Amino acid sequence: MQDRDQADAIAADRPYVALLRGINVGGRNKLPMRELAAMFMSVGCKGVRTYIQSGNVVFRASQELADRLPALVSAEIAASRGFQIPVILRTASEFSRIVRDNRFLAAGPDPTKLHVGFLADTPDPAHVARLDPDRSPPDVFEVQGREVYLHFPAGVARSKLDNAYFDRTLHTVCTIRNWRTVCRLNEMVGDA
Repeated sequence: MQDRDQADAIAADRPYVALLRGINVGGRNKLPMRELAAMFMSVGCKGVRTYIQSGNVVFRASQELADRLPALVSAEIAASRGFQIPVILRTASEFSRIVRDNRFLAAGPDPTKLHVGFLADTPDPAHVARLDPDRSPPDVFEVQGREVYLHFPAGVARSKLDNAYFDRTLHTVCTIRNWRTVCRLNEMVGDA
């Protein structure tokens, strides 16, 4: 009976991706991935794996735990490291949709010029309308739900389309990942 209960509990868990903003960037907010993975495990996540050093975590959890997870992990990081880090979650099915729905792919751009901004909340349409399409030419973007698809033809380094701009204009939290990372996380969460 215990094996069946354990199997039911595992089946109730769903795969997720957590995207932490500002971890190990420019020598600031240093947090080893082993320590980050341990934080996720300590709050009850299963099958925890990290990808590169910038705060990408794939794991399994119940819906109830996932609902509380951003606050739990942020509080744990604040307590152990002394800095505040936003945590944004997506399910495996959401990640699959994100990869599938990138309209910039149809034009055949260099995939190294593509990025996705992950938003903590769905922005109000009035806030989306305030985004300036001419803010950073030749860069272009498209907001779809809780994602901002970005194409940086000249590279991301000089773009004015950054986390701060999207946070301020959309009144939510944004964290941006390059297309290669997005695709790799999609593979990982699909295997979780």
